[in-house]
Amino acid sequence: MGPPKEKNLMLRRELSSDLKRALKQLRLGKLLPVLPERLRQARERQMDPEDFLLVVLSDEVQRRDRQRLTRKAAAAGLEPTLVFDEWDGSARITYDRALLDELRLLRFIELHHHVLVMGPVGVGKTMLAHALGHLAIARGMSVHCASADKLFKKLKGSRLDDTHALELRRLCSVDLLIVDDLALRSLDEFETTDLYELVTARHRKGSMVVTSNRDPSEWLAMLADPLHAQALVDRFVNNAYDLVIEGESYRKRQKPTLSRAASSGSEANAGSL
Repeated sequence: MGPPKEKNLMLRRELSSDLKRALKQLRLGKLLPVLPERLRQARERQMDPEDFLLVVLSDEVQRRDRQRLTRKAAAAGLEPTLVFDEWDGSARITYDRALLDELRLLRFIELHHHVLVMGPVGVGKTMLAHALGHLAIARGMSVHCASADKLFKKLKGSRLDDTHALELRRLCSVDLLIVDDLALRSLDEFETTDLYELVTARHRKGSMVVTSNRDPSEWLAMLADPLHAQALVDRFVNNAYDLVIEGESYRKRQKPTLSRAASSGSEANAGSL
């Protein structure tokens, strides 16, 4: 005698077309790839219908949360791969690990302090700045991230269409402003004024993360207006944590090399010449 009809239904794996259609009409179509596995688990564990519904809906809530954070991070200018999960803990660099642990708590944003991430090229300054930005996004904070060159070009362009004041207000209103690679080059009078306005407006009112391969004492000679330069450097430095990174560039570790097999083959070919 074959299995009862109820058991056949329990063993079924394919979702009905009616169920698929209903999920899509309710804008729950993203559940379709995971639903068969969740149904299998529910059958095996003999889950209560209410518990099963909670699991499935929790899947969807988590997926939407991840999607929302991804959109917000992209709008903030953050690179999706520059997160703490991708940080190379084995890198031959030195930095204050206790300070980084403190910064990851994001209390510096709540207290309107700044962070200066300083070090030579390739040690991970940009990655840490973006990673802090991702943490802030995940905790519901507003973030804007841009390289110094891109930031100043946008501000310079905003002068041409009379949106400069609006753009400055937008940059001053976010919880965290990240400026990457500051002082790679000298700043002209307009750029110096814009930087002064940003640092002054955000002093004790908003946080900044700035990366640079130069000490702030070197910034003074790179800013066009000495008075603005001294004022903005003084305000920033006296309200900032200094995270100094020293060591080998990670880009050297990423340099392509021959595989062991290819290297052995090259040696054999060289010996036959």
